[in-house]
Amino acid sequence: MKTGPVIAIAAVAVAVIAIGAYMIDFDVTDEGSMPEVSVEGGELPEVDAEVGTIETGTTTETVEVPDVDVDVDTEEKQIELPTVEVNPPSDND
Repeated sequence: MKTGPVIAIAAVAVAVIAIGAYMIDFDVTDEGSMPEVSVEGGELPEVDAEVGTIETGTTTETVEVPDVDVDVDTEEKQIELPTVEVNPPSDND
């Protein structure tokens, strides 16, 4: 899998999450409270864990690759692109 599309998808996901968080305006109307709970001290369980190892490295191989020559003619054109306008909620305090 090529890394370019993966990075682009990740960037779009981060942008969507950031815009989503920017579009929300929370107003606290009532202060909450936690219930009162009485707890006695506890103890964490004892755990013995055996883990494996991972070794990484590189190797050099000789492979046959094609020699490709491409001639591309380009010209400038005007095209219509979509636009996006983001309006966050207004502060009406």
